[in-house]
Amino acid sequence: MNQLLQTPIEFLKGVGPQRAELLQKEIGIFTFKDLLEYYPFRYLDRSSYHRISDLPYVDTSVQLRGVLKEVKESGVGRFKKLTARFEDASGTIDLVWFQGFQWIKPNLKLNVEYQVFGKAKLYSSTWNIPHPELTLFSELTIRTGLQAVYSSTEKLSARNLHSKGIEKLVHALIPQIYGFIPEILPEWICTQHNLISREKALLGIHIPKNEQEFQQARLRLKFEELFFLQLEMLLRKEVSAKKLNGFVFKELGEPFNTFYSQHMPFELTNAQKKVIKEIRKDFLSAKHMNRLLQGDVGSGKTLVALLTMLIGIGSGFQSALMAPTEILAAQHFESIQQLLTPLNLKVALLTGSVKKGARKVIHEGLLDGSIQLLIGTHALLEDTVQFQNLGLVVIDEQHRFGVAQRAKMWRKNTVPPHVLIMTATPIPRTLAMTFYGDLEVSVIDELPPGRKPISTIHRFESHRMRLFGFMKEQITLGRQIYVVYPLIKESETLDFHNLMDGFEAVSQSFPMPEYQVSIVHGKMRPEDKEFEMQRFVKGETQIMVATTVIEVGVNVPNASVMVIESAERFGLSQLHQLRGRVGRGAEKSYCILMTGEKLSKEGLKRMETMVQTNDGFIISEVDLQLRGPGDLMGTQQSGVLDLKIADLARDGQIVTIARDAARNLIQEDADFSMPKHQKLKESVQEILRKKPNWGRIA
Repeated sequence: MNQLLQTPIEFLKGVGPQRAELLQKEIGIFTFKDLLEYYPFRYLDRSSYHRISDLPYVDTSVQLRGVLKEVKESGVGRFKKLTARFEDASGTIDLVWFQGFQWIKPNLKLNVEYQVFGKAKLYSSTWNIPHPELTLFSELTIRTGLQAVYSSTEKLSARNLHSKGIEKLVHALIPQIYGFIPEILPEWICTQHNLISREKALLGIHIPKNEQEFQQARLRLKFEELFFLQLEMLLRKEVSAKKLNGFVFKELGEPFNTFYSQHMPFELTNAQKKVIKEIRKDFLSAKHMNRLLQGDVGSGKTLVALLTMLIGIGSGFQSALMAPTEILAAQHFESIQQLLTPLNLKVALLTGSVKKGARKVIHEGLLDGSIQLLIGTHALLEDTVQFQNLGLVVIDEQHRFGVAQRAKMWRKNTVPPHVLIMTATPIPRTLAMTFYGDLEVSVIDELPPGRKPISTIHRFESHRMRLFGFMKEQITLGRQIYVVYPLIKESETLDFHNLMDGFEAVSQSFPMPEYQVSIVHGKMRPEDKEFEMQRFVKGETQIMVATTVIEVGVNVPNASVMVIESAERFGLSQLHQLRGRVGRGAEKSYCILMTGEKLSKEGLKRMETMVQTNDGFIISEVDLQLRGPGDLMGTQQSGVLDLKIADLARDGQIVTIARDAARNLIQEDADFSMPKHQKLKESVQEILRKKPNWGRIA
């Protein structure tokens, strides 16, 4: 890397030690290179001028060209202000300053042409521009083009390092480094994808002369950023494939064969069979399996996971399944234990609630190998949990676990166990390639036979009585109903009141003894919660009023209606997860989204998407557009992605092209030994030095 670009930022003219310290703390700028890669977040069009007479019809910042005709001070004390009358051929407008005018006034020149830039406002039926940007026309260095706008902070702005101040630093830097910015992409990649040089791109992103130059610069820098991200993922995958051996499961084994031939609850779909074949191929390869299994709600991922674990058990190894919540872990335990009862296999459940004595028995059973399958929560990560021979780890709802936590399971055997990661939240293709580019990916894209599409309906609060009428019709037909309220930590008290008010309203409209209503929420004691859930599962209650604790953990085929209250407060993925709680039986099912009358544009888009499609992958793409990759993947993934200019929600095509280019490069020269790849090799080594290798465990 060019040494000039590594120069500490304090040595740039206009910075110094104090400003340098502030830039480091506030926005992470330590060197010339950091400032050069601190990209603008938007641009102001400075290529044209408005007329003063056009101001009532312009709702953005305006740029004017004219002369100052009069300057005067008025008011006293803190109400004092400086006003300058500015005119062009179409009219006049006041330029107003409320502070700093003791320095501004002496520099104002009458009857001299100025360029004025600012936001025009109407005050007491008179147009004015408060605190405008005012430049003598004769001193303009750039008279056309786009002006960069940079993100700043309150502390930076207090030291005149607002957007304009940062722009001045960039303009001071560029002449110093011009001609010293090295190219880091191979020439053949730039030629093949019609990319401008890195130097031109960096200049064009900060000081674009026109729209075309800006677009070329942005494309080059987005491609570069995504290319290195994909290259890193593919390299980690390549290293793992070459260096990391895994246990070989040669036979399907007796547990698998017996269960498959005699105790399967239903026939596998073609999609499930395809995924099991992909996993089986991994087990036979002598390479370590690191596979992501995606499947929509109800697609049968758990059965695939169980069959996979039985293969491991049949080969003499123990298996573990880790879930993010006690409710989900308990559900997995109950359903799997029930399915495996005829096989006489020992299955154990380990969560934070397990008492010390029972925990000791489990620890001993794991060490002597008598427990073949362990299901649990984060409790599995504890150092005291040791296995005799752990061969396979299944991680459910992977986005709820941090990478460091998942890596702990890696170290539960001398040879790392195979890893199967499951998610019921379909991941958009661009995110899967970016966050999980070093994993093999399997998709269950087919629902079990007999499952009917769920009809989704959006209703406003004014339709409440119609909703209650529909619920009574469904209960008369023998169906059961969920009514779910949001529970968001930031407003837990308010949410709890809403839940209790809702429960009271439902109880009044569905009175005993004709109707029975359950309530479940996080503030209940576990035994009370379980009692209410079991009443609903057994059909003793027709309506369950609950918070999102039922998002996972309840499987009631007879429940055919899901009512989601305040649906605008849920994200798309969570709405889709909740909808998946119904439609599990043979009857027609419904999801009703209840919202207030006033919806934001984004809220309306979420409701429309839910009504229009049941496809989790389509929903995930829309969710990515609305929320962005960071929110979608969860805070546990923070640090995995640090993009400066690319946008995964909008740059899917560039992600694909960049990945193909990275793959082609690795196929041609995986160790970067060719002379034409030496500069690229330096850049890759720098990237890998800065990041811990969590890639192997995803």
